[in-house]
Amino acid sequence: MNIKKISASLLAVALLAGCSSGSSAASAAPAEEADNSIEELKIEFVPSKDADVIKTGTAGLDQMIIDAMAERGYEIGKVDITVGVNYDATGEALDSGAIDLGWLPGGTYALYSADGNIDVILTATRNGLSNDSEDPTTWNGDANATKKDGPQVTYYRSLIYAGPSEYGKKLAEKVNNGEELTWEDLDGAKWAVQKTSSSAGYIYPTMWLMDHYDGKKISDLSTVVPLDSGYGTAFAEAAAEDVDIIVCYADGRNDYEKAWNLPTDQQDETGKQGMGREDTIWNELNVIGVTPGIYNDTVAITKAPRQGNEVVATPEFAAAMQDALIEIIGTEEGKAIFDVYSHTGYAKATDADYDGARQALQAAAE
Repeated sequence: MNIKKISASLLAVALLAGCSSGSSAASAAPAEEADNSIEELKIEFVPSKDADVIKTGTAGLDQMIIDAMAERGYEIGKVDITVGVNYDATGEALDSGAIDLGWLPGGTYALYSADGNIDVILTATRNGLSNDSEDPTTWNGDANATKKDGPQVTYYRSLIYAGPSEYGKKLAEKVNNGEELTWEDLDGAKWAVQKTSSSAGYIYPTMWLMDHYDGKKISDLSTVVPLDSGYGTAFAEAAAEDVDIIVCYADGRNDYEKAWNLPTDQQDETGKQGMGREDTIWNELNVIGVTPGIYNDTVAITKAPRQGNEVVATPEFAAAMQDALIEIIGTEEGKAIFDVYSHTGYAKATDADYDGARQALQAAAE
């Protein structure tokens, strides 16, 4: 069965893998300088944040990659940086060789690497949050506003949030009073979710439902709104009270805190559109569920490059790119660029790190 055809079933990554310090790429130097010239390197980010925010935040990365790879013997004429319309689009583009390098969530990588046309080269590290509890009540209210001051971690969590709609408030009140939500409670809500290959926006929230409600999934809910345009849309839908529940990575409220209270005709300094709420996001967007840890985002490379970019598929190029990106994120400018994804470092990774994820995908396909 082709697991890329799955649309409604769980694409669960059941095991939290440890990050390997090894690399699937060789460390040998480029063989001949004449073979190491690339007219255009295409890289793409998934829209885990608003596309405009990512484009603004990654400004300057193109030249940094050109310079870092030049030091390693690769002449790159241009680096084209794009943001995929959704997670699947970036996975498919990398699988087909339409792009050379992609920033993919772990679940998306596990799904689209099935054809053997993609290889992981790096996994992200990030600052952990001040809260890592699985008790949803500890995440709610101004007094529990999370800070990004925890230790470096190779995982994150997804949270299920009840919004400020009338029904969302009822769900939040029940959880904050220590009561258990029933399936009927959740099924009565209008949910907004991301594409099915999104770890935080679909896969792990489905895992949470399965664990707590006798195997029921997002696809079993009565009212689900699938979103193609990223988490910004989810927060805007919650703020407008058009949906009752959204799902997002655990530091999502940090990222949209200012925009939540800005007038709708204004933007914050990162370009996020104001959402017009009066109370704080910590009081109005309450956590009602906490998922297990999710293996951090990947940097993955195509093994089926376009004509003229064949060097991209060599282990030497992959090794050079690993070192280049680790070097870049180690600079102040590089840290500022990758802060758009909350990445604070990169560690070399191997394809075998995702074997557990593949087993879960296969189980979901059966």
